This record gives sequence, structure tokens and C-alpha cells, in this order.
Amino acid sequence: MKAIMKIEPGPGAEVKEVGIPEIKDNEVLVKVMATTICGTDVHIYMWDEWSSKRIKPPMIFGHEFSGEVVEVGKSVKSVKPGDFVSAETHIACGHCYMCRTGNAHLCINVKILGVDTDGAFAEYVAIPEANVWQNDRSIPPEIASMQEPFGNAVHATLIEDVAGKTVAIFGAGPIGIMSAEVARASGASKIFIVEPNEFRRNLASRFGKFYILNPQEVDPVEFIMDMTEGIGVDVFLEMSGAPKAIIQGIRSTRKGGRVSLLGIPKNNVEFEEFAEDVVFRGIRIYGINGRLMFDTWYRVRELLTSGRVDLAPLITHKFTFDDVDKAMDLLIKKQAAKIVLYPQKEE
Repeated sequence: MKAIMKIEPGPGAEVKEVGIPEIKDNEVLVKVMATTICGTDVHIYMWDEWSSKRIKPPMIFGHEFSGEVVEVGKSVKSVKPGDFVSAETHIACGHCYMCRTGNAHLCINVKILGVDTDGAFAEYVAIPEANVWQNDRSIPPEIASMQEPFGNAVHATLIEDVAGKTVAIFGAGPIGIMSAEVARASGASKIFIVEPNEFRRNLASRFGKFYILNPQEVDPVEFIMDMTEGIGVDVFLEMSGAPKAIIQGIRSTRKGGRVSLLGIPKNNVEFEEFAEDVVFRGIRIYGINGRLMFDTWYRVRELLTSGRVDLAPLITHKFTFDDVDKAMDLLIKKQAAKIVLYPQKEE
């Protein structure tokens, strides 16, 4: 089969012909219909500091996908050939403290598909039965492939109620825009999006009536305070990982407000007035890691099948595996949102 691989340490990737995976008794083999590129895949491609410590070449990366089951292991009961599926990418051990207390998404021994195991940038991928998600047939393969990152947005946004509340989102990458759509669909009253990149701001403007701010031209804290009668927003969703954005977002949040942190800072986040900004204002901070297994997935399916959220405008490009370098270049330059990669050309 054809697969996109990280052959050795260093930037880039190669398209190789490799053997089709042999599944274990508790696994299923899926023929990949569509994959989408995640920010994590870009980090692996660029071979940054995180990748050099975590990734063990040679390996197939990629983890956002949809496809059709073609084979099941001897002990598999809930999945059959022909099923249209995607996958929860956190492969939990099932027996650690976190797994046994209903927090499998925080499994101590977690392995991540396409990071710690061979992934989905391939014509076939093997996944444990426990990680299979049955897709609704009404969802197109490209959209079904995006459910994993969409789940991050759903979890971050709806970890507490947002109906009738003001929401600020810093970072308008794909998950940031997804979060804005989830907040809108869930009844948020005002939604502010803060993003310095023009391409991303223009894309966000296609989705809804949001307040879209360029922090290089407007002080987002002052603007948000002015628009909320000096109170601040009820909810701050941090999707950028930029230290300055984290501090500005928290300062834009009202006393007793809620913060969801999903973006990963590359550098230390230094507060001049941590007690004043967080402690004395009673801010609630949630660290968001993946999705609740599988509560979030049910919410994802309902938001998509009901038509409350349409992710199609996020797809800016479609390529085959052979064009992976072109796709990655667009993402590195932030001139694309979600890029679909197909194993072969669409018929």
C-alpha cells in the first residue's frame, strides 16, 4: 500500500510502498477514504523540538481519517466489514487510575494513533476495536475525517454551558473557527475572534456574524471590555498557544469567568500579576486534552447530522498523498485551513 512516512529524523516526509498492516485479534483494518492534516502532523513534518523527542522513525503519521472496515480480528464483536468509521485517536490502556475513573482521555499509558503507532496517512490503517467510531452515512468522508479535531473544539467549548454567554476565541486556526461555530450553534450571545493572520480572519468571516479582531491593529482587551460594558467575556477559549494571547484572553475574561486552554505554548507564559489576573478574580481554568471518550463524539455527530454546524467551508484544498509537500507548505505558511489528502485521485 501507499503511505506517507517519516523515514528518518529531520524535516520532510516520503511517500512509500509498504506492506498492508496485519491486524491483531482486537483490531480492525480500515481502507482509508479521506484524511485531513492536523497541526500535529505539520510539527512532525517540520521536525520541531517536540517531534524530535516523541517520534520514532520510520513510521506512518496522520490520525484524522474516515474509511471502510475491510477486515476484523477474531475477538471483534461490535464492528463488521463494510462499516463506515473514523477513530478516537487516544488509545487508552483501560486499566490505569484515569481509565478506571472515567477519564480515559487522560490515560496515563496513552498511545496516540499516528504519533506513537503507525497512523492514517496510508491506504489502510489498523485500529483497536475500542477506538472505532461508527460514522453516520449522511456525513461525507471529508467531513467525517475532521471529527477528531472538531471533537477538541466541542470539548473545549462545551465543558461548561455557553448559552446566552459572551465568548472570546484567541486563534482562528481550524479548531478556533470550529469552536466559534459550536458556540454560535449552542446559543452564545456575542463571539469575539482574535487572529493576526489575514487569511484566517477572512476565512472566519465566512462563517457567521462574529467580531473579528486583528490584535496588531486593535487592543483586544480594550475592545472586548468596551463591548461587554467593562465586565469582560463569560468564556475565553485559547486556541493559539501564543503566550501574549493567553494573558490578553484571561484579562478579557470577567470575574468568575471560565477559561479553556487548548493551544500549546512553545515558550513559557509569564504573568506579571498572576494573583490579580487569575486568583483574585476567581477565574476557572480548564486544560483541554483531546475529547471525552465517547461523550464528545456523540455531541459531534449530533451537531453535524442536525446541520447546526457545517465544517465544509474549512476545507480549502484537496490533494493526493503524492502532493503532501505542497499541502504542508501551504499549512506552514498559514495559507490553508483544513487540507484533505486522498490515497488516490478522486474518481
